[in-house]
Amino acid sequence: MPQGLPTGALEDALLMRAPFWVLVFPLVGFIVLALFGDAMKREGKSNWGGYIASAMALASFACAALSVSRLMTLLPGEQGLRFAQPYLGFEWIDVADFRVPLNLLVDPLSAVMILVVTGIGSLIHIYSIGYMHEDEDRVRFFSYLNLFLFFMLVLVLGGSLPLMFVGWEGVGLCSYLLIGFWYKKQSASDAGKKAFVVNRIGDAGLILGMVMAFTWFGTLDLVELAENAGSKPAEGWLVFGPLTLVALALFVGACGKSAQIPLHVWLPDAMEGPTPVSALIHAATMVTAGVYMVCRLAPIYSQSETAMAVVAGLGCATAVIAATIALVQTDIKKVLAYSTVSQLGYMFLAAGVGAFGVAIFHLVTHAFFKALLFLGSGSVIHAMHHEQDMRKMGGLRKHIPWTHWTFAIGTAAIAGVPFLSGFYSKDAILAAAHHHHHTLLFGLGLATALMTAFYMSRLYFLTFWGEFRGGHEAEHHLHESPWSMVGVLVVLAVGAIFGGYIPIPAIVAPVFRLPIVEEAHDLLVPVLATSAGLLGIAAAWYAYVKQPDLPAKVAASARGLQRVLEAKWGFDLAFDWFSSKVVVAGSDSLLWKRVDAGLIDGAVNGAGSVVDAISRGARGFQTGLVRGYALVIFGGAVLLLSYLLWI
Repeated sequence: MPQGLPTGALEDALLMRAPFWVLVFPLVGFIVLALFGDAMKREGKSNWGGYIASAMALASFACAALSVSRLMTLLPGEQGLRFAQPYLGFEWIDVADFRVPLNLLVDPLSAVMILVVTGIGSLIHIYSIGYMHEDEDRVRFFSYLNLFLFFMLVLVLGGSLPLMFVGWEGVGLCSYLLIGFWYKKQSASDAGKKAFVVNRIGDAGLILGMVMAFTWFGTLDLVELAENAGSKPAEGWLVFGPLTLVALALFVGACGKSAQIPLHVWLPDAMEGPTPVSALIHAATMVTAGVYMVCRLAPIYSQSETAMAVVAGLGCATAVIAATIALVQTDIKKVLAYSTVSQLGYMFLAAGVGAFGVAIFHLVTHAFFKALLFLGSGSVIHAMHHEQDMRKMGGLRKHIPWTHWTFAIGTAAIAGVPFLSGFYSKDAILAAAHHHHHTLLFGLGLATALMTAFYMSRLYFLTFWGEFRGGHEAEHHLHESPWSMVGVLVVLAVGAIFGGYIPIPAIVAPVFRLPIVEEAHDLLVPVLATSAGLLGIAAAWYAYVKQPDLPAKVAASARGLQRVLEAKWGFDLAFDWFSSKVVVAGSDSLLWKRVDAGLIDGAVNGAGSVVDAISRGARGFQTGLVRGYALVIFGGAVLLLSYLLWI
C-alpha cells in the first residue's frame, strides 16, 4: 500500500479487496491443515484443526460482511459492482478471440450468497468441533470443509461461466471427499462415487451450454450475457432457438447439482457422510448452486417460454415426487434428504414462473431451517450413539430439551407455520404461481406443502414424543450435546424464526434486469397455504401420537402404494438396470466383443492377413539363389528385346 495514503482511501482500498480475502482465508486454512495435519495428529493436537478451520471460516464471513457494506454504499444505479482484481494482474485465459479475465462479481445476488455460504458455513464448522471430537481423522475432515468453502465461494463470486465452473467442479470434488469421508465403510465409499458420477452427467450439459453460449454470444462473462440476452431469438426450428438451447443445456447442469429428477438419486445416498456434511453441502450451499445459476442467468431464461416451462414443470414434479418418498422413510437423515430435494424443486418452480427473487428468498430461508434440522438430527444421532432409525427413538424431548425445542422451531418453519421464515417464502412461491395463472402448478405446490408439513411432523413426533423405543440400555446413555453444538442450533433457530423478514426479493431484483411486476395481495393464497400446513401437522399428530397404530393399518391397506414409495418410484432401480444392462453389458457384448474385437480387431487382423498373403507371394521370388536372380534378369532382358524388335 503506498505511503501517505489518506485514511478514507485506505479503508476504501481494503473494502475493494475484501472479496479477494473472502476466498483467501478458507484456502489458507485448507493448505495449513493439509501440510501440517499429520504433525498435529502426532502431537495429540488434532483439536487445533477444528479451531483453525473455524477461524478461517469466520474470517471469511467478516470479509463477506465488509464486501456487502461496500456494496450498500453505492448508488442504486451502480449496484452491480465488478471487482476486476487489478491486484492479480493477469488474464486467466487469452487465446485468439477467447478471453476470460479473473474477475470477481459482487452485486446484490452474490452478496446474499456469500453471506449465506460463509455464515452458515462458519456455524457448521463450529458445530463440527463437538460432533467430530472423537474421530481420529478430524483434521482431514476440517481441511475438506475449508476447501469446500473456498470452491463454493469461487462459484458464487465468479464473474464468468468458466470461473463459476471451477467452483462448480471444486464443490463436486469436495462432495466426493466428504460423502466418502468414512471410506472404510463400503456404503459411504459407494455413495461418494455415486454422487461424483451422477454430477458428471449434469456437468456435460453445463459444458455444452457454455460452448453454445460462447458460439452465439461471443462471451462467457455473466454481466455481458445478461446485457445481450435479448440479442438472440429464443424460439426457432422446432421451438428451440439459440437462447432456448443455451438455457436448457445449462439447466441440465443445474439438475445434476441441485438434485432434480432424474438426477436426484445421489443426494439421499449422500447422507452416508458425517451429519455436518449433510448440513453444509446438501442443505445450505452446494445443492443450491443450480438455483443460483438459473437465477443469475434470469435475463436469458426469461426470454424463453420453453425454458421457463421446463424449469417450472420439472421443479414442480421434483417437489411432489420427493415429498411422497419422504412420507415412508424411517431414517431420520433420509427424510431430511428427500425434503431437501423437494424444497429445491420448490425453488425451481418459483424461478420457472418468473419469480427469481422469490426463489433466492426461499434459498435463504431454507438454508436456515434445513441446516438447523440437519444439525438437530446430528444432535439426536449423537445422543443415540449413531442410531438413525426413527422407529428406535421416541420421547427424546425429556432427555435432550435444547435439541428438541430448536428442532421443533425448524419443523414449524419448514411446515409453513405463520410468522416463521418458511411461511413467508413458501407463500411467496405459491402466490407467484397463482398470480401468473399456473393453476396446475399452484395446486401441486399446495399439495406439496401439505405433504411437507405431514412428513416433517411425523419425523418430529416419532423422534421426540411418545415412549422411548430403543431399549433401557440405550435410554440410560441418552444425553444432551455439548454447547459447541447446541449453541449453533440456537443461532440457527433464531434465523429460522426471523429470516423471513429480510426483504430478499427486493434486494436482488436489480440483478435480474427484469421489469418489476406489482403482484396483487390475495388473501386466498396465505389462507390456503396455512391451512395446508396446519392440516398436515394435525394429521401427523393424530396418526403418530393420538392413534399410533393407525399408520400400520393404512400401510397394510395400501400395500401396493407403500411398495412403490419405498422403492422411491423406481428411479434407483432404473439407474441400476441401465448401469448393469446397458452400460456394463453393452460395453461387454457390443463395444468389446463386436466393435473392439469384431470390427476394429477384425480390420487390423484383416489388414495383417492381406499383407501376409502378399508377403508369401513375394517370398517365392526371394530365394537367395544368385543363379535364379540371373535367370530372371535374363528372361526380363529377352522380353524387353522382343518387345523392341516387335514394334
